[in-house]
Amino acid sequence: MTSAVRVPRPMVLAGAVVFLLALGLVVLTIGQPSSAASSASGTSSSAAPAETSADVGFARDMAVHHQQAVEMSFVVRDRTDDADVRRLAYDIINTQANQRGMMLGWLETWGRPKSSERPPMAWMGHPVTPTGDGSLMPGMATDAEMDELRKAGGTAAEILFLRLMTVHHRAGAEMARAGAGAAGTAEIKNLAAGMVRGQESEIGLMADMLKERGAGA
Repeated sequence: MTSAVRVPRPMVLAGAVVFLLALGLVVLTIGQPSSAASSASGTSSSAAPAETSADVGFARDMAVHHQQAVEMSFVVRDRTDDADVRRLAYDIINTQANQRGMMLGWLETWGRPKSSERPPMAWMGHPVTPTGDGSLMPGMATDAEMDELRKAGGTAAEILFLRLMTVHHRAGAEMARAGAGAAGTAEIKNLAAGMVRGQESEIGLMADMLKERGAGA
C-alpha cells in the first residue's frame, strides 16, 4: 500500500500567499478604469465646443427658428381640412420638433446654456438685432403675421401658411448651410447638411402647392 505524500506545511502556506496576491491583482485591475478609457473620457469632455463656437450658436438659433415653424404648422393644421397641407404640417412638426430636441440635448451634453445674451446669428459673423415685432431672425414670421394666420381659414390659411413657411425655410436653409460649413462637430455638420436638403425639397413642394391654389410665393 502506497503511503500518501506529505507536503511540508511551509510550502502550503507559501502557495496560499501567492494565490491571494494574484487574486488581489485581478481585483485591482478590474476595479480601476483602463488608461485608454480614462483618456477617452477626458477627450470627450475636452471636445465640447466652445461657448462662442458655430456649433453652440447654430444649435441655439436653429432651435428657436424650428420652434416657430412647429408652431405655425400646428396653427394651420387646425385651420384647414386640406389633406396635402395637413400632411406637410405634420411632416414639419415631426421633423423639426425632433431636430430641436436633438440640438437642445447636445447643448445639455456640452454643458452650454440653451439661451444666451449674445445676439442671434453672431456665430455667422452678422449678428441680428431683434426689432420687437416677434421676428427674432431672418425668415421668422412677425407677431402680426402669426395673428393673421390664426384668424385665417380654408384656402386663405393654406396660402398664408405656405408663403410664410417658404420664407422661413429659405432663411433656415441659409443658416443650415453656414452651420454645415463652420461647425466643428460631426453632429452639427451632418444635421445641418440634412436640414438644407430637407428644407430645399419642401420649398419646391410648397411652390407647387401655391400654384395649385392660384398664388405665388
